[in-house]
Amino acid sequence: MTLLSEAPAQTADVRISGLRKTYGSVVAVDSVDLEIARGEFFTMLGPSGSGKTTTLRMIAGFERPDAGSIELGGVDVSGLPPFDRDVNTVFQDYALFPHMNVQQNVEYGLRVKKVPKAERRLKAAEALRMVRLDGYGDRKPAQLSGGQRQRVALARAIVNTPRALLLDEPLGALDLKLRQELQIELKQIQQELGMTFVYVTHDQEEALTMSDRIAVFNDGRIEQVGTPAEMYEHPATEFVAGFIGTSNILSRDGRTFTVRPEKIRLGTDEGAQGEPGVITAAVYLGPVTKFIVALDGGGELTVVQQNLETSSEDVHEMERKRVRLAWSPDVEFVIQEEGR
Repeated sequence: MTLLSEAPAQTADVRISGLRKTYGSVVAVDSVDLEIARGEFFTMLGPSGSGKTTTLRMIAGFERPDAGSIELGGVDVSGLPPFDRDVNTVFQDYALFPHMNVQQNVEYGLRVKKVPKAERRLKAAEALRMVRLDGYGDRKPAQLSGGQRQRVALARAIVNTPRALLLDEPLGALDLKLRQELQIELKQIQQELGMTFVYVTHDQEEALTMSDRIAVFNDGRIEQVGTPAEMYEHPATEFVAGFIGTSNILSRDGRTFTVRPEKIRLGTDEGAQGEPGVITAAVYLGPVTKFIVALDGGGELTVVQQNLETSSEDVHEMERKRVRLAWSPDVEFVIQEEGR
């Protein structure tokens, strides 16, 4: 089983070695190793309590590791406070100063660094342009929508051009449609900047949409690191297969393998080849329909089919019908073999 995909060839922007953090008897992060390349959009993905946010907070300097090291651009910063690390953090709750207008919020970090006023104005204006907020400088945070406030928080974080931008579930408080729009915008901004983004989320669709590479966390450890396509098509463990998308996990002939629902063909003809079963549920989802099929041999599989010429009425009539399920051996991905 391969845990890590190709590591960065040049000096990594962020390197974590043997990172460990405990809270009493609870091991939050357990011997984590990671390398994140310059200009990479890297996502730490996992359920609540998996260790991803604690790892991000240790990179930022908000938490001290019990063991291990953190390097930024080849320099060990494990013992440095947050303000001495070349990173900025964007949080879900925006953390804007309510008494300052947008321009002042974005300029704040530059003012602390004693950057001249004229230069502050120019840099803040450019940051606001990048986040699509030209002309909003005089407004107060209370006059903005949630999505606009998150854009201001992003502009304030990137205006200092840190080595790495750390993002802790920044879109979590937004509604689904706005969240999906900002996912695309955030990736475009990252590519335009060429800046390293380290992103934390529990949303697998968000991770697949934006990331160059993903690390899946579980119980304080990393299960797998890879590109979105690698993680989806070739999950290394049963946990990854189940957490990223929906995956059918089957055991046959001494092997445990996964098959994604959209890779399975559903045949209703009596002469069709494949595993026999009965449709116990058919859920119409607009572009696709999800079928749950109880197999004659035990267990059940999830199948997803595009609704090219299917209406919701047709789908309802499919329930309780006998079917056969088939798939190509090429779409099976083995996650365990007998004796290994």
